[in-house]
Amino acid sequence: MHIAEGFLPPAHAVAWGAASAPFVVHGVRSLTREVREHPESTLLLGASGAFTFVLSALKLPSVTGSCSHPTGTGLGAILFRPPVMAVLGTITLLFQALLLAHGGLTTLGANVFSMAIVGPWAGYGVYRLLRRYDVPLMGAVFCGAFVADLSTYCVTSVQLALAFPDPGSGFLGALGKFGSIFAVTQIPLAVSEGLLTVLVMRLLVQSSRGELTRLGVLLTKKAGPEAVAR
Repeated sequence: MHIAEGFLPPAHAVAWGAASAPFVVHGVRSLTREVREHPESTLLLGASGAFTFVLSALKLPSVTGSCSHPTGTGLGAILFRPPVMAVLGTITLLFQALLLAHGGLTTLGANVFSMAIVGPWAGYGVYRLLRRYDVPLMGAVFCGAFVADLSTYCVTSVQLALAFPDPGSGFLGALGKFGSIFAVTQIPLAVSEGLLTVLVMRLLVQSSRGELTRLGVLLTKKAGPEAVAR
């Protein structure tokens, strides 16, 4: 879902950059506070960023000027909250634009808004809602990662439709065309990403239980002398 370099009209590129900037600035503050107060989380932060980088670099050709791929942002959003993921996602997109010719600098703001802002917030919102109603952790993780991926594709469809409305049916017609083409590849990718995120979370539960408890991913209830993980 990276929009290619130079594909958006200049006014759209500037507008999406301006819309993304406050979220990234807030994310920098959140990330700085997390590292300062909990330096032991640095390794898990790096792993979350690497997960996003690797998954979002796996691209399949899709709508002209764009592509379909997993995003990997759901995991970081669940672990460290969406503001932190805005920074990790921005760093990922910047390195991919510079090193892999994937996305671009002029379209960085638009790509950040869809993949590093809307995706993490939507996925995290679904995850928190499901956990509030006692949905098992892995079920909530799957749904959060699935929605983070799918909502990114929806926003990219909106961005392209705003930039290139259909001559006959306008914005809505273009949105339908972009969205339907994306869906062919993106829905299976979103399911695959959800399953992979569950697998990674299972590994983290085994290897980093204490850190996940501190982050609020693993909850405990007092049941007699022992705490029971939920």
